[in-house]
Amino acid sequence: MSDRPAEPSTAPPADTAPHGPTPPADTAPVPSVDAAPYGPVPSADAAPPGPTSSADAAPHGPVPSAESVAWPAPAVDGEGEPRQRLHPLSPLLHGAKSLAVVIAGLSWSTLSRVGFGWFAAMVAVLALGATVLSVISWYNTGYHVVGRELRVYEGLLWRRTRAIPLERLQAVEVVRPLLAQLSGLAELRLEVVGGGKTEAPLAYLGVADAARLRERLLALAGRVTQPSGRGDATPAVVPGSAAPPVLAAPGRKLHAVRNQDLLVSQLLTPQAFLLPFGVAFVVVQFVTAGSWSFVAVASTLTAMAGVLLQPVRRVLDDWNFRLARDGGTLRVHNGLLETRAQAVPLARVQTVRATWPLLWRMKGWLRLRLEVAGYSLADADDRNRPDRLLPVGDLPTATMIVAEVLPGVRLDTLPLTPPPTRTRWLHPLGRRAFGAGLFDEVFATRSGRLTRQLVILPYARIQSVRVVQGPVQRRLGLATVHADTAGGSGATAQDRDLAEAWAIAAELTTRSHQAQTQT
Repeated sequence: MSDRPAEPSTAPPADTAPHGPTPPADTAPVPSVDAAPYGPVPSADAAPPGPTSSADAAPHGPVPSAESVAWPAPAVDGEGEPRQRLHPLSPLLHGAKSLAVVIAGLSWSTLSRVGFGWFAAMVAVLALGATVLSVISWYNTGYHVVGRELRVYEGLLWRRTRAIPLERLQAVEVVRPLLAQLSGLAELRLEVVGGGKTEAPLAYLGVADAARLRERLLALAGRVTQPSGRGDATPAVVPGSAAPPVLAAPGRKLHAVRNQDLLVSQLLTPQAFLLPFGVAFVVVQFVTAGSWSFVAVASTLTAMAGVLLQPVRRVLDDWNFRLARDGGTLRVHNGLLETRAQAVPLARVQTVRATWPLLWRMKGWLRLRLEVAGYSLADADDRNRPDRLLPVGDLPTATMIVAEVLPGVRLDTLPLTPPPTRTRWLHPLGRRAFGAGLFDEVFATRSGRLTRQLVILPYARIQSVRVVQGPVQRRLGLATVHADTAGGSGATAQDRDLAEAWAIAAELTTRSHQAQTQT
């Protein structure tokens, strides 16, 4: 159905109300959603500004060009420190990753056409070339902290200097892929406001160096205090153990997810129920083809790996999930083959989403997700986003975690009012699955029939408010209220009475303005 805006004769257009919508003059007052009276509509200048500056802007003066810096000899700036290089083993790890990409790109059909000898020679030549390029890239890459900026230098023919203002720093994570774990290295990734992608991926550093640099950058950004001598942020090494060091999670521990619950939760998904049929289909295709060559077997195993990849990857990504709080920073540690240690400032949390999948309800489980300002939402690999708050857990655990992220908000006591009775024509089987409510600090909405979802949005994070009507909604006297955040999503109160929708939008605008002026 089309969401064309309504055109009432005595009211503003019904599709957008970013600066404080007003209800139509002939509409009678409607009771509040949460028993709190809707306030007056603010003027147009009360709308919060939305634009953000570029992620590479330098607020502390111009950034020197790469050509003006002596390179590659280490230098010391007047206000900085000596330029640092990445770990010497970095080219080998990059070369190994390139080798895997080369083998995958050549495919099994190439092996069948040219033979194993030529195939191995092609792989060796391409891998050697990739390794040489990695060594050259490593030799011409460096970084250091100058004042309140992290500067990264790279390039041989075309030299590039990136200056990242630490005031714009939103989150820092230490990632350890499998090869990095085996070699005792780690990768540092940064997210900044307005960045279209992850900035300054420093791959690779020693684990201790990566942890110290992360804490230092967060401290300079004002997110945390400088680590004390207790060594919370340094890797923990067990005496007499040959295992690679792991990053200790500083701060107050909140929760650790049981790996057994994680495995069971993935079995209680539609993908898990359809998985045997997918594997059976691949096996039948292989048997009926009548080909038992190496290429046929390898192709079959590759197809089966593709079928099994999604549920297995979810388990591997959330393995040993641990959550802690260090002042105003949320610490997340998870992963088996690729461990991730993320530091997310709580001040940048936009929304909290609680989801109850259909098959999880019989065990009383749900999962929590975050939307964090400044993270790239267009990233194809959603594993790079710090949106995991609770992969699986019960309601008391989720209530405790939500109270830590949004003080004063209790997940188990958020009474929401359903839409009017006449919406049964639009939702004959699940009208009461939808709901909305205005509370002291947040706006909450509920949606979903099979998979239920609750969105909690603080008023201070609202960037715009819209009232939208489709053709069927206009006939039934309904409208949908959208409260948008800077990240592009937000909370949606679906199919409310038209007068109530305008009153909710006006109250959201008023409370958003008040919350943003107080912060």
